[in-house]
Amino acid sequence: MTDDPGQLPAILLTETASPVPAVIAARGHQAGRRFVEFFTANIRNPNTRKAYFRAATEFFDWCDQARLGLLDIEPVHVAAWVESLSRDFSPPTVKQWLAAVRMLFDWLVVGQVLAVNPAAAVRGPKYVVRVGKTPVLGAPEARQLLDSINTATMVGLRDRALIGLLVFTFARIGAALGMTVADVYWQHRRLWVRLHEKGGKEHSMPCHHNLETYLHDYIEAVGLADDKPRPALSHQLPADWRSD
Repeated sequence: MTDDPGQLPAILLTETASPVPAVIAARGHQAGRRFVEFFTANIRNPNTRKAYFRAATEFFDWCDQARLGLLDIEPVHVAAWVESLSRDFSPPTVKQWLAAVRMLFDWLVVGQVLAVNPAAAVRGPKYVVRVGKTPVLGAPEARQLLDSINTATMVGLRDRALIGLLVFTFARIGAALGMTVADVYWQHRRLWVRLHEKGGKEHSMPCHHNLETYLHDYIEAVGLADDKPRPALSHQLPADWRSD
């Protein structure tokens, strides 16, 4: 953490000390401050911040090369930029970058830097997903995978419990690894799991009878039953636990 508050926006946006594009900076301090606040105060997710910042800088660099000032930008210019992107990038990328620029312009309008949003009426490329790209294990394949795990070791018991959790609940890997022992509990004679999803949401569900066995065997074997704060399916085992 830097001791200079003036360097904070630069650290949040990029490693350079000059994060504001020339087109924005030319409109003065208010425009530059509003630009920085969009990424630092309005966007909390660091991955989204990086992606949106790249989109904004790419757009304003394009405007600078076209000798467009901030007040000169019109919907036709945004549409031309989108068209140029479509020649080099996939539709999902173009749509994300357009959404970033549109949101940034909305932020500038609210901050009274601009009167209207020139990207509001511009449409991105059409993109429809009809077939999923992620392969899904069939029931026989999932059973073969689970049965192939060597459960004579602590690592094997953990891996079977973790993979079983993913297979039977369709949980995100982050949610699965984020579970604590307290998130595995008995209710109405069934073992339940509580998953902590994005946005602070919780999702609780009863376990499949096989998953119940996998979780129970692992937690009992490593002595986690009374250790509530410890992650239930941590990707690392403590050094004092034997793996063979």
